[in-house]
Amino acid sequence: MLPRLIALIVLALTVPSASAQLLIADHAPHLIKITTDFTGTEVLLFGAIESDGDVVVVITGPETTVTVRRKQRTAGLWINRQQMTFPKAFGFYAVAASRPIEEIAPANVLERHQIGVRHLRLQPVEADVPVAEIGLFRAALVRNKQRKGLYSNQVGRVNFLGNRLFRTAIALPANIPVGAYTVNAYLLRNEQVVAAQATPLAISKIGVGADVYEFAHSHAPWYGLIAIAIAGAAGWLASVAFRKV
Repeated sequence: MLPRLIALIVLALTVPSASAQLLIADHAPHLIKITTDFTGTEVLLFGAIESDGDVVVVITGPETTVTVRRKQRTAGLWINRQQMTFPKAFGFYAVAASRPIEEIAPANVLERHQIGVRHLRLQPVEADVPVAEIGLFRAALVRNKQRKGLYSNQVGRVNFLGNRLFRTAIALPANIPVGAYTVNAYLLRNEQVVAAQATPLAISKIGVGADVYEFAHSHAPWYGLIAIAIAGAAGWLASVAFRKV
C-alpha cells in the first residue's frame, strides 16, 4: 500500500499541469481473502487531483437478483401476498464524498452515476406496476440491506491532504458477499463529473470455508443430506450422553 501511495504522490507532484490527468486513484488491498475467522475489514482509497474539485468514491458489487416480499394479515396469519423482483441489485454499496453529495451535484447527475443510495437504479422485472408501488418495494430492499450492514446508512468522508491529495477508508462488514467489485472515484466541478476512474476489487473465500462454500453451491443436494446427517448424529450423541448422566 505504501509504495502505491508514494507513487501517486510523486506522479501528482512531477507531472506538468498541462498534460496531467485530472484524477488518479488506487486502493488497497485489491484482493480481500475471507477465512473462517473473518470479522470485516476496510478498503483504503487514495489519490490525487490535478486542481480543485470534489471527490466522490463509490464501491459496488456484485450484482444479484433480489426478490422483495410483502406480508399481509390474512385470517389472523401473516403471509406473503405480494412480491417484486429486482434483477440488478448490488450485493454491497458504499459511498464517501468530500462534501454532502446533494451539495456537489444535482439529482440527475447523481442518478447517472448512482452516487448515493437514493439514486441507485433499481428497476423491477414486473411491468405495468405503479411508480408508488415500486417505491415501496425499493425502499424495503434498501432498508433490508442497510439492516444487514451491506448498504451504507450514511455518506463517508473523503479527506484532503493538502490541496491535491485525498484519501478515504470504507469499512466492509463480516457478511459481505464474495465476488467482483468495482471501486469508482469521481472528480466533480461545477456540478458535473469531469473525470472518473474505476478499479477492480475481488473478495473471495479461502481455506476450509472456501471448500465448504464451493461444495454447498456445486452439490447442493448432497450438502443438504450431509448437513442433515451431521445434525442427526449430533442429536443422537447428545441423547446418549444425557442418558448416561
